[in-house]
Amino acid sequence: MRYKTISKDLFIKNRKKLVDRLKPNSVVIIHSNDIMPTNADGTMVFKQNSDLFYLTGVDQEESILVLAPDFPNEKMREMLFLRETNEEIAIWEGHKLTKEEGRNISGIQNIKWNQDFDQMLYTILAESENIYLSTNEHIRNASVVETANDRFVKECMSKYPLYEYQRLAPIIYDLRTVKEREEVSLIEHACQITEKGFRRILDVTAPGVWEYELEAEYAHVFLANRSRGFAYTPIIAGGFNACVLHYIENKQQLQDGDLLLMDVGAEYANYNADMTRTIPVNGRFTKRQRAIYDAVLRVKNQATELLKPGNAIPEYHAAVGELMTEELLELGLIDKTDIKNQDPDWPAYKKYFMHGTSHHLGLDVHDVASIYTKFKPGMVFTVEPGIYIREEKIGIRLEDNIQITENGHNNLMRNIPIHAEEIEDLMNENKG
Repeated sequence: MRYKTISKDLFIKNRKKLVDRLKPNSVVIIHSNDIMPTNADGTMVFKQNSDLFYLTGVDQEESILVLAPDFPNEKMREMLFLRETNEEIAIWEGHKLTKEEGRNISGIQNIKWNQDFDQMLYTILAESENIYLSTNEHIRNASVVETANDRFVKECMSKYPLYEYQRLAPIIYDLRTVKEREEVSLIEHACQITEKGFRRILDVTAPGVWEYELEAEYAHVFLANRSRGFAYTPIIAGGFNACVLHYIENKQQLQDGDLLLMDVGAEYANYNADMTRTIPVNGRFTKRQRAIYDAVLRVKNQATELLKPGNAIPEYHAAVGELMTEELLELGLIDKTDIKNQDPDWPAYKKYFMHGTSHHLGLDVHDVASIYTKFKPGMVFTVEPGIYIREEKIGIRLEDNIQITENGHNNLMRNIPIHAEEIEDLMNENKG
């Protein structure tokens, strides 16, 4: 892979945390993601199953992890199954992992080829009672595509119906919410690559530039810094487009006097950054734009202070809503009558700030976790308030990535310019 080698100690540690949470006489089975098709003989870029990567560091298709920590034969308590290569595969697809490389990456000593999987699983299950299987239980998952893990759930339950089946997701999702030091470092590195992209954008943004041209600038910087590219489909939204929350066409020309909202992040070693910045296309905020910008920044800073141990997303979002309500009152966008008559399930501030403020971040951009989980040190969140005034063609969102610590927080994007004066200075220092 493009990224630098990650110490196998991280994956050994992650497996140990999982094993400590399993019932006695259990086996865990996780498959890698499929290489997904497009049309004809085309395929999408491979993206590894996040749980498999979390536990092994293996970034290759057709890989299977089996953990059986109580199995009598110690050599069979951890097994990694890989795709056996041959000369034809090497010619057409390139290098595939050897058994020794699998050991060095994962720290798992017993590496087998995939053709041995069925027989080895049968042997392990003879001494097992509980089977933990992997499913996508993210609350926003809406995919109709059947994954390799989905297929295996059906196959395994059909072939071995008399076992106790367990959901792996609640355990591994809980473990993944609290990042190890090495994981935070990888997220921060993705943030640093994102910073390089953003600083490039400040140099080239001007009236007449096209949104897709800026997308290309980001892509160039990301790829040149060992990133696989964008962590998610980027939003490069000038003018009214910034009021469309998931605008991804990036096809319009930037106009003098408009604002440009960019929701962009780099991926690095499967970990993700998630940044939003809003800048003036011509390098100078108008008085109105600046007032709204500063209001969003104040909410972001105050919301960041609320990201501390013991809080939880529902209460946190309610508190941020109160902060935004005060700013919208000051801006004259809502009044006290609006608040008095508001629907408690859709408060008045939602007219101009209709999305959540934070989500977990990690191996997935919208990382896995229950929204009711109390905040703990080591969790990483986005913080991203915004104000969207469609009638004025103004959309402003500001977003940083925050690690919760024992005593507060650590802003992983602290070096990415966000204050209006700094942005204006950087945009104009090389222009006439």
